[in-house]
This record gives sequence, structure tokens and C-alpha cells, in this order.
Amino acid sequence: MRMTGYRVVLLLAVTLAIGPAIRTAAGANAELEAISASVSGNVQKVGFRAMILKQAIEYNLAGSAKNNSDGTVQFRLQGDEQRIDQAVVAIREGTKKSSNVKVSVSPTSVDPNLNKFTVIAWTSTSRHITNPYDLVFTLRTNDKTISKKEAKEVYHEILRTTLKDEDLNKLGDDNDD
Repeated sequence: MRMTGYRVVLLLAVTLAIGPAIRTAAGANAELEAISASVSGNVQKVGFRAMILKQAIEYNLAGSAKNNSDGTVQFRLQGDEQRIDQAVVAIREGTKKSSNVKVSVSPTSVDPNLNKFTVIAWTSTSRHITNPYDLVFTLRTNDKTISKKEAKEVYHEILRTTLKDEDLNKLGDDNDD
């Protein structure tokens, strides 16, 4: 009888200890939204995926971006709904070199384990970087929006820590893709 009482007390203590964490995690997931989008127009070889990555960095959004063989760009964003909306507004504006940008967005399921944004097989026409690299931004634990300037600094740090050998030497501050 004494052992059963001890188990009940232990179970109660564990429940009280982790209950708020479970509710907090459930609440955090309830706040997350996710979208999948396809972008058509002149959106490849114009720094488009780099621009999407900078939006993800600025707004602390997870997801990915990749070029499709049909000339479109596919991306996914996950995070706060308002931040996703702000990022999509900027993505619809495109880059200086893109044109005829059309973004088709649809909701998708939230991946509770997703904590990075990855540009898949990034290259740079303006920098003559033809070796493909996966550029990875890991979400900040401080879930705050940062300035465009700070996001650009984080982006350049990702490039500096990802690129290898002669590609690393091709980096310059004047180009932004």
C-alpha cells in the first residue's frame, strides 16, 4: 500500500512539473502557421532564393526554397502568421533583377520539428559560383524580428561559413544574391 501511494505521489509530481511545459508547447504549435508557395516569372539566376532566405532570417521563419526545373521557385515558410504575411509581401515584390513575379500560396501542415530555413543547392550567377551549396539558417531562440541590415549580416555570415575554397574568395559586399 505504501508503494502504491508513493507511485501516485510521484505521478502527480511529474504531471504537475511537465503539465505546463506540455501546455506551453501545444500553445506554441497552435500559434505556428505554414505555407507552401510556387513563384513563376523571371525568378531564377536573379537572387530570388537568397532574397527569400533574407526574409526568413529577418522574420525568424523556418522552411526551405529551391529552384524547379520548369523555371519556378518553390518555397515553404513556417512561423508566426503575421511574419509570414510580411515575408510574402516582400517576396511578391521580387528582386531588382526579377520580373513578372507571380506567387501562388497555399496553407500546409505545420512541422513541429522544423527549426531551420534551407536554400537548397544555392549558386550565384553574379559571383560566378557554380558549386551548389545548401544555405542553412537556424531559427533564433529569441523569436524577434530583426532589421533588414541585421538579416543581411546574418546572410553574409551563412555564406562565409558555408562556401569553400575559391568560392569563398568570390564573396563581395557589393553583390547581394
